[in-house]
Amino acid sequence: MLDAVVIGSGPNGLVAANLLADAGWSVEVLEAQSEPGGAVRSDRGVHPDYVNDMFSAFYPLAAASPIMQSLELHADGLRWSHAPSVLAHPLPDGRCAVLERSKEATSEGLDAFAAGDGAAWSRMCGTWDRISGDMLNALFTPFPPVKAAARLALRLRGPAGLPLARSLLLPARRLGEEEFQGDAGRLLLAGNALHADLAPEAAGSGGFGWLLCMLGQHYGFPVPAGGAGGLSAALVRRLERHGGIVRCGETVREVVVRGGRAVGVRTAKGETIPVRHCVLADVSAPNLYGGLVDERHLPSTLLESMHRFQWDFATFKIDWALGGHIPWNTEAAAGAGTVHLSDSVDELTRFAAQLASGTVPDRPFTLLGQMTTADASRSPRGTESAWAYTHVPQTIVGDAGQDGISGAWDERDQEAMADRVERHVEHYAPGFRSLIRARRILAPPHLQALDANLYNGAINGGTAGLHQQLVFRPVPGTGRPETPVRALYLASASAHPGGGVHGACGANAARAALRSTTGAARALTSAQRLLAGRLRTQQPHH
Repeated sequence: MLDAVVIGSGPNGLVAANLLADAGWSVEVLEAQSEPGGAVRSDRGVHPDYVNDMFSAFYPLAAASPIMQSLELHADGLRWSHAPSVLAHPLPDGRCAVLERSKEATSEGLDAFAAGDGAAWSRMCGTWDRISGDMLNALFTPFPPVKAAARLALRLRGPAGLPLARSLLLPARRLGEEEFQGDAGRLLLAGNALHADLAPEAAGSGGFGWLLCMLGQHYGFPVPAGGAGGLSAALVRRLERHGGIVRCGETVREVVVRGGRAVGVRTAKGETIPVRHCVLADVSAPNLYGGLVDERHLPSTLLESMHRFQWDFATFKIDWALGGHIPWNTEAAAGAGTVHLSDSVDELTRFAAQLASGTVPDRPFTLLGQMTTADASRSPRGTESAWAYTHVPQTIVGDAGQDGISGAWDERDQEAMADRVERHVEHYAPGFRSLIRARRILAPPHLQALDANLYNGAINGGTAGLHQQLVFRPVPGTGRPETPVRALYLASASAHPGGGVHGACGANAARAALRSTTGAARALTSAQRLLAGRLRTQQPHH
């Protein structure tokens, strides 16, 4: 009998399995798709000479994560690669906000927009230097992060503490206005906040934008050499070295529950796999509660709360094989791995408002990846493997553009949206479309078909809004990987701390399972000692 089964081989599932295997447990990972990795995969499906990342691509959170660092994945073949610049936000007039690898270079660039903005950036970096270790530990541990939060509170003692806490809760627009006089710093904050589903006016979007900016400044936005799948492959190799097993093409249909405890899983092929200790589910919360776990095993309050669960925005993605480097209207964008495309913070606000009203944006904020710029092995010399994604509403009620995109995501919808995104790129890079050798369109239903956790293209396991974070994730009163079913743990991005490739959701679940088993073993040992003592006192004297 296995000690544990992990459902899903995304980064959280693979991290969880690795930690359990490190503890000497026998563990199997069951993956529905034909290959492991979840949303961390790459292929040559666009063009045989080009490697394209199918989902996620840049990994500042993985580079910064103490959990990922502790796994020492370089021993299993992971190599990071960096673009010359981290991130660029070109503007139609030829100016460009650039997050450089050096904070001095970033500051100099911000000063070109407005004198004094470089010093403001340096102050932000100084704050990061003081608190980053404790902040990352607090972010990546189960809620409440008592030890890390206590250390962080000590560092924030004094008159600077409350102003900093206020700053992290500000909307990105307001934080940018308070800290910067020019457009560049404001665009970097607001654009990074929209890596999640946080509008420039959303509470906490300033803190999230600042976090991603600081991660980019200090760790870069690295990519796995050879493709995103290199990260997943390293996790699988490490797991297998420690005795773990990954089985692909194995869809789990049910978590078997007896007496309020998870005792195994049942697959689509009819196989029942019992477990000695636990089941860890790297699946979305809606798929687990009332899906894999029958409603009769769950409290009505949880089921009621799940009706209020909010997904993040849907995602529309295009992968390209380009015959040359993108002809940006400003040279500063050419060396960036990640490029943000929007004319202003006001346009970002307009984009977010259209999403909130269920309308497909007419000028979609676009995140674009220049993958060969970040890793020369991705395509032939002088070409570019590239992608772009934008967000669309989960439920579409109208189209702000002229194409009548309905949300059916049939061929007409797909082609119209892809053309819209490409025209948007062309606005900043005249001649871009003439370079396209091949493209692949991944509309929201396609993303979900390739990874069931990406519900309708939602990439963060649920909204990153404050109302569904910390103790409210995935529903109020949780915030931890434990579930109402004993020996069942939620190990996906639907759990705290949420989306991003950092492994914390899986690590938290694995550690909770190990603690529970250790505690049970200690309790059993104590009971055995007590029983033995009683037996000794009851033995007859000779």
